[in-house]
Amino acid sequence: MPAAPKPEILAAFEAAKGFMPTAEGLALYEAAVEAGRLGLPLLEVGTYCGRSTILLADAAREAGVTAVTVDHHRGSEEQQPGWEYHDPSTVDPEIGRMDTLPTFRRTLHRAGLEDHVVALVGRSPQIAAFWRTPLGLVFVDGGHTDEHASGDYEGWAPHVAKGGLLVIHDVFPDPVDEFTGQAPYRVYLRALESGAFTEIGVTDSLRVLRRTGAGI
Repeated sequence: MPAAPKPEILAAFEAAKGFMPTAEGLALYEAAVEAGRLGLPLLEVGTYCGRSTILLADAAREAGVTAVTVDHHRGSEEQQPGWEYHDPSTVDPEIGRMDTLPTFRRTLHRAGLEDHVVALVGRSPQIAAFWRTPLGLVFVDGGHTDEHASGDYEGWAPHVAKGGLLVIHDVFPDPVDEFTGQAPYRVYLRALESGAFTEIGVTDSLRVLRRTGAGI
């Protein structure tokens, strides 16, 4: 039977601000539980307000490891004013820019998971450049341009330990989804073509790949 979060964790996930559907969240949780058995940290790129972080943090808590989440908290391109996914409540009224960090912290507090998460506030490539710790799981869910998706993949995929998991969100093969999912799709193809990863799961736009080879 697939691993599933406790009812209160699932309820916290569904109540949190964010975009991940429940079916994909359950698949992410299952992957995180499996990866947690390696005894290594679980890392996500793209925190937003902490919806998916809840699931990673609970899986990390159960495994006795740490969940790490990376985001500059200024919002990705589609979350800026004037775009479809903009949420005015996440704008700092003093400076007029997106700031999802306070909402994220409230999300973790409400779920009782603050002690199981390390939040790194900054741009993904800058943090990846000095990261040296092997990871049991990398969840790529950051920006949806080729620049950002490729930077996340190139910066973090090499840190996935042998047997660990690379999870990519918003993978949309149809060219009609150029803005929302084609860049993650191209990253997904790169991962498969590298010979380093083997696909083990598909749930809607979520892809789960296992690190089985050396080259990236």
